[in-house]
Amino acid sequence: MTDNVKERMREVKSILVSQPEPNDENSPYFKLAEKYDLKVDFRQFIQVDPVSVKEFRKQKIDILNHTAVIFTSRNAVDHFFSICTELKIEMPADMKYFCISEQTANYLQKYIIIRKRKIFTGHRTAGDLIEILKKHKNEKYLFPCSDIRKDDIPEFLGQNGYNYSEAIIYRTVASDLSDLENVYYDILAFFSPSGINSLLVNFPDFKQNKTRIAAFGPTTAKAVRDAGLILDIEAPLPNAPSMTGAIELYIKKANGLK
Repeated sequence: MTDNVKERMREVKSILVSQPEPNDENSPYFKLAEKYDLKVDFRQFIQVDPVSVKEFRKQKIDILNHTAVIFTSRNAVDHFFSICTELKIEMPADMKYFCISEQTANYLQKYIIIRKRKIFTGHRTAGDLIEILKKHKNEKYLFPCSDIRKDDIPEFLGQNGYNYSEAIIYRTVASDLSDLENVYYDILAFFSPSGINSLLVNFPDFKQNKTRIAAFGPTTAKAVRDAGLILDIEAPLPNAPSMTGAIELYIKKANGLK
């Protein structure tokens, strides 16, 4: 362990998680707080704003000129059907839906009767969904998404000659965090590059000092380093696949626990 790492390995008493507070009382964050007597707060660093119908129309996309829709999040589902409602578009019964996970597929029942529709579901990741898309090349796909999105699915569609349209239906923007200006936490936990961007938008003169930063996933870790910040906790780890698991391993070392 280098002297710099030792210097930063200080006792942890407080954590700010850059996500909404979990509704589940059995959340591992609450268990972590109780087990190590920590102050754990939650604050969403990003928010999603809908694209107006006027903005959507500028994209010149005819929703009904597609035979399948790809959904990678519940946000995409909500904003897509909101646009359809505003445009007075009713989705045809033979429209196919390709969802990144079972949770996203089940969420569709908020808007359609799913037992009467053709729904194809990935296991959890974009890679899982791509494996399903490989079996359905002849569809005309619509990919509703945010202005900030991962490249894997549109790159796969484009590189393999699929007929598809990408529709920006909502924007990911920084939340107002001005009330946190003079609040200190030992650890800030981030889950996306957008979260890091929000930190810097809200606090352009942010000095990390003794604050430890935790990042989930390689793109978030890269965003931390690209911002010139020190990444102290990187998840997932082989022995800690979750953010809470990685933080707990760090706390055991920093707080001198076994």
